[in-house]
Amino acid sequence: MFETVIGLEVHVQLNTKSKIFCSCPTSFAEHQNKNTCPTCLGLPGALPVLNKEAVKKAMSFGYAVNATINKRSIFNRKSYFYPDSPKAYQISQFDIPIVENGELYIETPKHGTKRVGITRAHLEADAGKNIHDGAVSKVDLNRADTPLLEIVSEPDMRSSDEAVEYLKKLHSIVRYLDISDANMQEGSFRCDVNVSIRPKGSEEFGTRVEIKNINSFRFVKQAIEYEVERQIEAWEDGVYEDEVWQETRLFDVNKGITKSMRGKEDSADYRYFPDPDLRPVIVTDDMLEEAKHIPELPDEKVERYVNKLGIKRDDALVITAFKEMAYYFEDMIAGGAKAKTAVTWLTSELLGRLKKAGIDIQNSPIDATTLGKLTMRVDDGTISGKGGKEILDYMMENDARDIDTIIEELGLKQVSDDGAILAIIDEVLSANSDKVEEYKSGKDKLFGFFVGQVMKASKGSANPAKVNQLLKERLS
Repeated sequence: MFETVIGLEVHVQLNTKSKIFCSCPTSFAEHQNKNTCPTCLGLPGALPVLNKEAVKKAMSFGYAVNATINKRSIFNRKSYFYPDSPKAYQISQFDIPIVENGELYIETPKHGTKRVGITRAHLEADAGKNIHDGAVSKVDLNRADTPLLEIVSEPDMRSSDEAVEYLKKLHSIVRYLDISDANMQEGSFRCDVNVSIRPKGSEEFGTRVEIKNINSFRFVKQAIEYEVERQIEAWEDGVYEDEVWQETRLFDVNKGITKSMRGKEDSADYRYFPDPDLRPVIVTDDMLEEAKHIPELPDEKVERYVNKLGIKRDDALVITAFKEMAYYFEDMIAGGAKAKTAVTWLTSELLGRLKKAGIDIQNSPIDATTLGKLTMRVDDGTISGKGGKEILDYMMENDARDIDTIIEELGLKQVSDDGAILAIIDEVLSANSDKVEEYKSGKDKLFGFFVGQVMKASKGSANPAKVNQLLKERLS
């Protein structure tokens, strides 16, 4: 039996307006090589100037994961030559990063809440982008020097599911903090996966293999599971030392396999040294105070929803996974909706319809105030749950948004007047006197028959709760 050991290095592109060491914009999808200047092109004589906002965003992340913020940190040159790196080095942080020794907590089926350590989070400049077009490769340097926050976990994860949960939690946190749009398709949230195996009970780590630049949760899971299987097979076949060595691999998304890319460099291979053009970063007390002002994060929201709003923990985890969902839910509550009803109509009814239509919550045609009012009309008995679903379907296809007007137009208002319902009940009981006698003789199951007949006679407009109450009184 083997144990899997996983650590993740996540690259988060910070959403500053300009690059980390120059004033070029960071806008996405511009014409190739438009957002460039002598500094990010690495031309002789051009000097870098650190973007203060990037430092603030890095510190905000540090506070969000209970980490240490270093009041003094330094930038280093990490030497390597790739076509998309015009300087032939990357400006990064090595010895003293801006953030160290953090943590976050994930939910696991086997162990419940689990702590995953965060070794460090350091600032660095992104590289450009290689574009391969048949036999020709081109380089777009628009992304060069875009600010990155590289977040390095401890090797605390033991399965692909735990790695994905960690990644999703991290994704959620950086979006709540609004330090990145974390768009995985555009490459602003991508990760390198470090995987090894060892016999269960062993304290010594196996040979670590790095899988580079994976940009989807699904592919992270697939890449880990393939790589673990590959390493176990090599061990069992007695060729572990020949086939598993410290290297960088790529994940082929079409074949679902990892492929060897190059030998994995050690830190010595990069020849780190302090960047002579950048002074040490000294964080002021004012900057630290400003960075402490962070919004309520997912874990805090979960506790508040469970303890103060009385909803189930599993529901709270679903709602807080995305900030847009949490804010939508809170807007419903602010408008007067009951928390438990709001959970059901948001997570089951609305989300089901949005998923079917291929729409996300932030583009929902039904806003939080409107859905909240709909749930209030269900709770106060104005309409039935079935009627509420009909209204949702109607609003998904039409522009009408006033709930009370739609109720009237669709004729969905429930009859809750005791006199009107009793008149219908008396008619039904009179027409089914034989069944009334059977019921009174002990056939309790006939009660459902009477309820159905009353609802049918009222064409579904009678309030079911009222029908049940008044019917019981009449039959007794």
